Amino acid sequence: MVMMPKRIRFRKQQRGRLRGNATRGNYVSFGEFGLQALEHHWLSARQIDAGRIAAQHYLRRQGKVFIRVFPDKPISKKPLEQRMGKGKAETAFWAARIKPGTVLFEIAGVPEDIARAAMARIAHKMPIRCRFVGRRIAV
Repeated sequence: MVMMPKRIRFRKQQRGRLRGNATRGNYVSFGEFGLQALEHHWLSARQIDAGRIAAQHYLRRQGKVFIRVFPDKPISKKPLEQRMGKGKAETAFWAARIKPGTVLFEIAGVPEDIARAAMARIAHKMPIRCRFVGRRIAV
């Protein structure tokens, strides 16, 4: 189940730049524990799905896994040994823009030690450094 938008307004996008820290989606809001990114990156739909599968495999139907990022950016790539020119390439994959501080995954309904081990499994699948975070205490 590779994620991508159902429909989009424009087929291709410019690359853009990843700058600054996350100001939205940077704290645990659905579950009790989360996995927070510490670097900038484009996270592909396949990488997100690999993390989801790793967590669900480890948890064995206990608890709930929340995915907090969605791949909505089309990344185009020219085929190998293709000469320059002839326009912009077709979409190769879909990616989510990740800034430092973004919470990627959350887990609810399991003790901390199990959640920490499940998040470690997810972190191994991610191409960036991540850290385990807990829910902020509401005042």
